[in-house]
Amino acid sequence: MPELTQAPVRSFASAPAQIIDANKRYRAVLKTSQGDVTLDLYPKVAPVAVNNFVFLALNHFYDGTRFHRVIEGFMAQGGDPLSADTAQQARWGTGGPGYQFGAELVSGVRFDKAGVLGMARSQSLDSQGSQFFITVAPADFLSGNYTVFGQVISGQDVLNRLQRNDTGSGLIAGAGADTLLGVQILQEQ
Repeated sequence: MPELTQAPVRSFASAPAQIIDANKRYRAVLKTSQGDVTLDLYPKVAPVAVNNFVFLALNHFYDGTRFHRVIEGFMAQGGDPLSADTAQQARWGTGGPGYQFGAELVSGVRFDKAGVLGMARSQSLDSQGSQFFITVAPADFLSGNYTVFGQVISGQDVLNRLQRNDTGSGLIAGAGADTLLGVQILQEQ
């Protein structure tokens, strides 16, 4: 797939037009400061979330952002554009792409194992944007409440090496945040 931009774009006026084909297979390679994580994306299960993620990746939106919330035994969260700027650290976890979209909740698709890719959101089901998370352990209590849009197929060990920087109740003093250097999108027939 061609890159849409060369330099990172961190804000958009509206949600992206459809750029993926739900009948094709997509993979994403997260290039992190700890190594690569390869994800199989689910365009038939969550076409809007996959389209959004692919669009943002092709616009280098995620380049240089950080895994700002990594909780031992739960998940690693990234995708906040504010996390690309250490001066904005007090606001990490609050940023997005400039638009929001609704959750795609599909029965039978669950957060029942490590490596499940989901869309992060605030209280509202219509508050998804750019932030995502990947489970590092089963978190089935999230099933039916958050969009599942992929699964780790290699690199779970990389996620396990990410700096744990949140307790689930707040930040861990002095803990760092590993960097998401970029996301490569692979399309297959």
